[in-house]
Amino acid sequence: MNKKISSFIGYLVASAAFIFCASTLPAAAKDVASPKLDNATCLTCHDAKKLVVPGAGGKPRKLLAVKTDKYGQSVHGKMECIGCHQEIKDAVAGHKLAAGVAKPDCASCHEGLWKDAKAVGKDKTSPRLGVVNENIEAYRRSFHARKNADHPDRVNAECTECHDTHFFNVPTDRKSAEYTAWRRGVPALCGECHDEQLEAYSSSVHGKQIDKESDGKGAVCIDCHTTHEITNTSLAAFKLLNPEECGSCHQQNLKTYRDTYHGQVTQLGDARTAKCFNCHGSHEIYPPSDEASSVHPENRLKTCKQCHDGKKLPMATAGFVSFSPHAHGGDFEKYPEMFIASKFMVGLLIFVFAFFWAHSGLWYYREWMDRKQGKRVQHVKLEGLKLDTTKHFRRFAWGWRVAHLAFALVTMTLVLTGTTAMFAKSFWAPFVAQLLGGAQMLGLIHRVAAAMFVGIFLIHFIYVMQKLLRDRTFRWFGPDSLIPNWKDFADCWGMFKWFFGKGRRPQFERWAYYEKFDYWAVFWGVNIIGWSGLMLAFPHVTAQYLPGWVFNVGTLVHGEEAFLAAVFLFTVHFFNNHFRPDKLPPPDVVMFTGTQSLEEFRHDHPAHYQRMVESGEIAKYLVEAPSRKMHLGSVVLGIALLGIGFVLLFLVAIGFFTGVAG
Repeated sequence: MNKKISSFIGYLVASAAFIFCASTLPAAAKDVASPKLDNATCLTCHDAKKLVVPGAGGKPRKLLAVKTDKYGQSVHGKMECIGCHQEIKDAVAGHKLAAGVAKPDCASCHEGLWKDAKAVGKDKTSPRLGVVNENIEAYRRSFHARKNADHPDRVNAECTECHDTHFFNVPTDRKSAEYTAWRRGVPALCGECHDEQLEAYSSSVHGKQIDKESDGKGAVCIDCHTTHEITNTSLAAFKLLNPEECGSCHQQNLKTYRDTYHGQVTQLGDARTAKCFNCHGSHEIYPPSDEASSVHPENRLKTCKQCHDGKKLPMATAGFVSFSPHAHGGDFEKYPEMFIASKFMVGLLIFVFAFFWAHSGLWYYREWMDRKQGKRVQHVKLEGLKLDTTKHFRRFAWGWRVAHLAFALVTMTLVLTGTTAMFAKSFWAPFVAQLLGGAQMLGLIHRVAAAMFVGIFLIHFIYVMQKLLRDRTFRWFGPDSLIPNWKDFADCWGMFKWFFGKGRRPQFERWAYYEKFDYWAVFWGVNIIGWSGLMLAFPHVTAQYLPGWVFNVGTLVHGEEAFLAAVFLFTVHFFNNHFRPDKLPPPDVVMFTGTQSLEEFRHDHPAHYQRMVESGEIAKYLVEAPSRKMHLGSVVLGIALLGIGFVLLFLVAIGFFTGVAG
């Protein structure tokens, strides 16, 4: 009953106020009527003292109130009212409007100001006008500027719904208390339309931080959705930017996320993989220790199953729970497995590169100095051996040559596709991914190439093993074996003595120690890279039997070992076989033709040459020199492979140093 009485009294008061304003405003208008429509004239009515005025059809209309103190501090405080309200021509209630003059429009006004500023050359001295113009362009592309689905006659949100044109003033000093206060008011402003999102946000870790903390550093709506270029959250563009927006505050987490498969594919332009909001939520984000959090240990498997649901992707299994998308090798207490694995891989990289780059550099220096001084390597004498020196020595059968070429092409494919994902942050990586058909196609090509690599390896291994097991005369540690023996260690030591002028160059047998290293490095690489890649390719199977941290370690080891293999191949291997002074000009085509001249053979493998001559077996391996066409074709192929290798090395170097800098 009391509510009805109160409502009735309120109605009487409003009606009385309306009747009063309706009777007095015309008289007041006559009193203030003047050709000059200045702010003082406008404020005689719009001073917040009058409640209502007559509207269309005689119905009461709420009068816009302008508080002079707030207006004076706003960005428009120095402007005259009619600077925007150009359609108003009198000070009479109901205002007679000028024909053909549009109502105030923020965008048109500011675009006109910017156009005029540029016309008179003041665009450099008025940069803020340019920023506003950019904001207008962004707004027109935004979700807010689209027609409202329920009310097609209007847009989702106009400028004045976010910016009160009479009181608008965003503090420019981001360290000031005024700016902090403005930021803290943003959620409530957005919540006037997005009330459900505001409710979820208010209870989240971000909402509580901005509500309780005085520094105002908690995330608010515009930190994630931006201000003017707000887009539909279902669009790929928004999803791809999500990690970067979150990473503007959570920088360490962004860095570690980028190292995961999800992060790598996202940087390559794929919007389908998990982003921050897929795991943590959007507005209702809670700390991982909170039972309501989607990443709480009790909720993680359910969260993973949102994507790994058995339909789009294989069903997530138990090990997914212990996978850490933000693990890194710098914290032993938190991530002991990653710490140990990262330190081991760093040590391995440093050792291999330090040793073999020093080996290559000293080798180049020694050969260059010997050539400069006119020294020549002593060879076995040919006099009296009755050998046709025009013949070539057949060093590699066709099977070895085909396998080498296949390995080379597949390895380069793996390097290109793998490092594109590994160094996804590099400027070239998204371009390569797009060129190959996108991130999903890139992954498919990588897996097919990996299967081919393993297949070629197994065929080679089975072929070699069955042949050796049937050969009763073969000695496993003999001179024809690729298994390292004591002579290899002695030759390596002898090479370093030769580098420093302390001894003669070693006399290599059929396989030099550095050739054996190249050969067995493939076995190491296939196992380390292959098994880790297999675990990552079938995570639902891996996670059935192993904890989730193996994905963290597997990703690290897979990438680091592949990086080691690629850099070693395109530096040390290329130098040993193509760019030593004794091999210049490149390329050495023995791996394509299968043969080399007797002069080259006795230079590279003098001990093997001498053994073959003394036993008389060399005659069985003498063949005609390759035809000119075969030789030229091999040179072209060799140069092409070297060129591709150096391009890949360049891309890998950019990716590595970009990652270090980042």
